[in-house]
Amino acid sequence: MAQLQDVNTTDLKEAMRLGCRTMSSVFDADDEHGVPYFGSVVLPEARLSFSSGTSESHVPGRHLNAMLAAEAAAGIELDEDAVEQHAKAALFSYSGPACLPLNRQEREGPLLNFHSHNIREGFHALYPLIRYRGCERALDVAKESIRTIQDLWKPEGWNIERIKSEFGLEAHVPESFITGVARCIGPLVKLYRATSLSSALELALALKEKAVNEVYLEAGDYDEGRFGSHTHSTTCVMSSLAQLADLTGDASLMNRVRAFYDNGLWEIRDELGWVIESSRAEAQPDRGEVNNTGDIVETALLLGKWGFPRYYQDAERILRGHLLPSQLRDVSFIDEPDNPDSIDGLTNVADRHLGAFGFPAPYGHSPVDATRISFNMDIVGGAVASAAEAHLDAVRADETGVHVNLFFDNETDDAAVESPYTHENLRIRLKKPAALWVRLPCWVDAAQIRIGGSDRPVVANGALYFASPPVNRWLTFSFDLPEEVITLKHRTRDIRVRLRGDSVVAMDNFGTDHTFFEPFD
Repeated sequence: MAQLQDVNTTDLKEAMRLGCRTMSSVFDADDEHGVPYFGSVVLPEARLSFSSGTSESHVPGRHLNAMLAAEAAAGIELDEDAVEQHAKAALFSYSGPACLPLNRQEREGPLLNFHSHNIREGFHALYPLIRYRGCERALDVAKESIRTIQDLWKPEGWNIERIKSEFGLEAHVPESFITGVARCIGPLVKLYRATSLSSALELALALKEKAVNEVYLEAGDYDEGRFGSHTHSTTCVMSSLAQLADLTGDASLMNRVRAFYDNGLWEIRDELGWVIESSRAEAQPDRGEVNNTGDIVETALLLGKWGFPRYYQDAERILRGHLLPSQLRDVSFIDEPDNPDSIDGLTNVADRHLGAFGFPAPYGHSPVDATRISFNMDIVGGAVASAAEAHLDAVRADETGVHVNLFFDNETDDAAVESPYTHENLRIRLKKPAALWVRLPCWVDAAQIRIGGSDRPVVANGALYFASPPVNRWLTFSFDLPEEVITLKHRTRDIRVRLRGDSVVAMDNFGTDHTFFEPFD
């Protein structure tokens, strides 16, 4: 049994920085278009590989969305050549016979394959290029792509015959509406926020109506037949609907999201935000996917913003207990493959994987009985983008004051925060006059917190409220991080976890290798 030597549970910015390094290192030098790899395996034999369904139509969008979000949220320094290469690959995917994100069947062949599953990632490429790089071509493509979708898709489904006969494409029918075009609601919301493009909101609203009328029902239940077995699609559409509700101020829609979060989501997640990769009965029971975990975090942040502070604690526990620890930071167990022909996908594989996210169990990179470990390159983008959202919302300022929602080390224009997980106490220093709100975890009794540097606050809606706190002086909050034991209920096993506050101290690992935490004793 081998425990990993470098596991991060505390540093969102470092996770973003290392993930951006990964996303800048995985272009296929043997491909004339330099498209990034999708496929990844590190055991039993390490390699990076092209995918006929997802390379150019999927990965650039994930990476551009994440890298440019990390730059904007946390000042992460990017390799601009890598940004340009991802942009080139994304725009190449739109250069086929229809203005949709398309993929080649073979690296040397034409753009041929259309998967509606990838429309989300296409818009996730175009949106950040427009918002953060002012790319006019991306805006033109986005407008034309929305027109194309509105022409070829109706709530009853896609016009597959036209897609095949008029455009000569191979149209791959998704398992369900949720695993297909519904996934793009979120990036359409982002596109609308960046451009006020009315057609983006129009399409998002049409997709939302079908989603809530047919899938995300009022009861909030989960049914594989309605959702499809690809759980990342379920979680990303959940997050998308929350983003749309937040944009439009739609309380009914946000309550629909909350109903699913509180009920059906528990069919596929555990208390640390691990989500099974596939809900099929035969799926490997401890194999998760970090994309899904990030979607839960992003949804929890929006629910917290909407006045339900307990969701912030869920986000913090998920970040500390699963998303951050699952980043690949120790690549010492990855052996370089034989490569007599100097194939790029077999070159420097371990180092190019450093910073990746993939399909972990709660306890480590190797689920019990797994014979194959992979870190598909799209997942790096999903996890880094979610970390960027968490970093932004950890300390948030609005018309009501400064809100400290997550207890990570942080510094913004409004406040500096020292985390109780990396320092002796939680400390907060306001940089300008404002009211201060400090979220109360459920395991803290407000009356027992010792506060230095200010008068006692008011307790309101799960937070300590300071109407006129001092400026440029540290407030100290002294409280214990209590230990407790929880049990993760998985399909074939119970997994015991010892927590300190919202951070994992120890966990059952069943004798597997490449584990994140000390074994539970």
